[in-house]
Amino acid sequence: MTDVIDEELLIDAKNICMRFRLPTERIDNVKEFFIKLVKGRLKYTDFDVLKGVDLQVKKGESLGLIGRNGAGKSTLLRILAGIIEPTSGTVVTRGNMVPLLKLGAGFDMDATGKENIFLNGAMLGYTRKEMLKKYDGIVEFSELGKFMETPLKNYSQGMLSRLGFSIAVDVHPDILLIDEILAVGDAPFQKKCAQKLDELKAGGTTFIVVSHSNAQIRRLCTKAIYLKDGLIVDSGDADAVVRHYEKDCT
Repeated sequence: MTDVIDEELLIDAKNICMRFRLPTERIDNVKEFFIKLVKGRLKYTDFDVLKGVDLQVKKGESLGLIGRNGAGKSTLLRILAGIIEPTSGTVVTRGNMVPLLKLGAGFDMDATGKENIFLNGAMLGYTRKEMLKKYDGIVEFSELGKFMETPLKNYSQGMLSRLGFSIAVDVHPDILLIDEILAVGDAPFQKKCAQKLDELKAGGTTFIVVSHSNAQIRRLCTKAIYLKDGLIVDSGDADAVVRHYEKDCT
């Protein structure tokens, strides 16, 4: 991915198509899979998840992706993050992008909380010196100070989520990709997370959000795209697009 020419344009995706090949019969184990593969007996059907999706996001805008399960929202978000390549189409991005697609993804479960902060920082392009400056703030926000020397394999899922969120929001990304992860921890911590997201938004961070909470889309996003069966049904002002989606769901 290369920088776009328009300095205000952070994401420019054109004609994004994604096709998955799915087996048409149940395969119970790896041995059976390889036997059928070698003998050429594997049968597949093609499934088009995205069908020519275009979107542009400028600096200061925030985009919500809405639609029913299977509409292609999370697949599109993973393509924008560079995690998977589309079957066809192009994605051009600029700026520092942080995906919050699965909190705790990329952690080394045998390493301590402290070690994972620096590991995740390195994955996001930060030096150890830069992460040393951020370390205390990350630990304070996560409220996991007494567990920093504990291996992550001893953390609960809630603790992993707290640490993953705290790292991601502390690096102040240009673009934050969010996929159904806003319910982090208990109610007080969720409130603190919501306040942090509002703070990032006020500071100019661009959000691209997948959520089944229409209230969250309205609060965090200026624009929205309504996806249905891999196609864009509606796009534009977030509140107007959400109202269209809500009408279709009634």
